[in-house]
Amino acid sequence: MTESQRPSGEYPMYPSYGNGDAAYPPPPAHQPAQPISTGPGTTVWPGSGGAGHSGGDGYGGFGHGLPQPAPQPSGHGRRAKRPVALLAAVAVAAAIVGGVTAGAVGQLTGTGSGGTDSSSVVSGTTVSQSSTGTVAGVAKAVSPTIVEIGATSTAGESTGSGVIITSDGEIVTNNHVIAGASSIKVTLSTGRTYTAKVVGTDADKDLALIDLEGASGLKTATLGDSSGIKVGDQVVAIGSPEGLTGTVTSGIVSALDRDVTVAKDSEGGQGQEGQQGGGSDWPFEFGGRQFNGDTGNSTTTYKAIQTDASLNPGNSGGALINMNGEIIGINSAMYSASSSGGSSSSGAGSVGLGFAIPVNTLKADLDTLRDGNGS
Repeated sequence: MTESQRPSGEYPMYPSYGNGDAAYPPPPAHQPAQPISTGPGTTVWPGSGGAGHSGGDGYGGFGHGLPQPAPQPSGHGRRAKRPVALLAAVAVAAAIVGGVTAGAVGQLTGTGSGGTDSSSVVSGTTVSQSSTGTVAGVAKAVSPTIVEIGATSTAGESTGSGVIITSDGEIVTNNHVIAGASSIKVTLSTGRTYTAKVVGTDADKDLALIDLEGASGLKTATLGDSSGIKVGDQVVAIGSPEGLTGTVTSGIVSALDRDVTVAKDSEGGQGQEGQQGGGSDWPFEFGGRQFNGDTGNSTTTYKAIQTDASLNPGNSGGALINMNGEIIGINSAMYSASSSGGSSSSGAGSVGLGFAIPVNTLKADLDTLRDGNGS
């Protein structure tokens, strides 16, 4: 064993930093702390958390008792950056989650791509985001676009409904509402009345387009996409049954592609929708049976949406609406339990069997109606 060339108990000496209370100011980071001798062969290094015992080489435990370096300024900088990095990571994660949430909300409220094909929607009124999916929200948004139509003919006066599709007064309704009319008056939801003229009719599809004289700045409806509707979808119907302007009812889509047969004109004294003065309600045929009067010899059949939303005489030509406030159908016929077999339905009401022309049928026919052509 090699003897140490240093006298026993001799240790490296370091510069002193004052005396008394001033003997321990914080030393520079690169300077080791002074050892404290507690007895022969034992040394305690401040801040080392333990003592080193001298060995045969006279450095007893020096490696374990090395002074702990003071934190470097650069170390503080590194630790300070960690919270910033953490916050940045949290912000990125929140942005991703927020994007997903926004997409989900968009699909639920109709602002996203879900529900309808945006390319097939004719823009107009919309339901506010806070009211989307509620009957009250749909009614508030769409009611100003639904009108009451009063038609006068040699058979008497009748009442129906219509939907405003342009701000200058183009209105869609059923052909049977205005068939044979010598004059047409339209009342808005505000109570203002206009005179209207017929632009075009299509008896085969029971559709008509009329135009208000001198109108401008009107609120318009949004024509949706009826190809995406499903049985069980909630719907709202708005019209003027029995002359009660702006009546709102709700229900569901009960069935699709129902074959409904209606008269193409008002021959045989069958009259028009909601006719007053002794006329009957508009007749139609379904499943081989006739309702609301005889359909006559000149008829047409179309595929209809069936709904249990309450429809009554005067609802024809009004709107069937989805919960995003988009028009998905034009109400056209109703079943009355007491009117089957051709009996009068003047005292009958809705029993939850109503029919509407799909809005895609209307949109495909608009150019023809605007050109004044039709069947």
